[in-house]
Amino acid sequence: MAEKIDSTGFREKVLENGKLSLIDFYSDSCVPCKRMAPVLAELEEELNAEFGDQVFVGKVNVAWNSELAAEYHVLSAPTFLFLKDGKEVGRFSGVQPKPVLEMAVRENL
Repeated sequence: MAEKIDSTGFREKVLENGKLSLIDFYSDSCVPCKRMAPVLAELEEELNAEFGDQVFVGKVNVAWNSELAAEYHVLSAPTFLFLKDGKEVGRFSGVQPKPVLEMAVRENL
């Protein structure tokens, strides 16, 4: 399951980890976010099997980490950010099919 992170651990776990990071900005009250949770969990399992520790998958609750959401211009949940070497390399908002997220990972590794 994707690791829940907050603003205190974001720099270390996402920006300075030397990996591609897929971060799900979500809300507990968001129905589309709840629909994406099992998709993200399945994708993370497949990525770990194929790429080992080259990809970090995390979740940021926008209600508890509004400063991070504002910093990354997250206007709706779910929003999926792809970050590499501290820079945004991709973004999707709303419910996404697993192959779309998987393709973005492959393109940015």
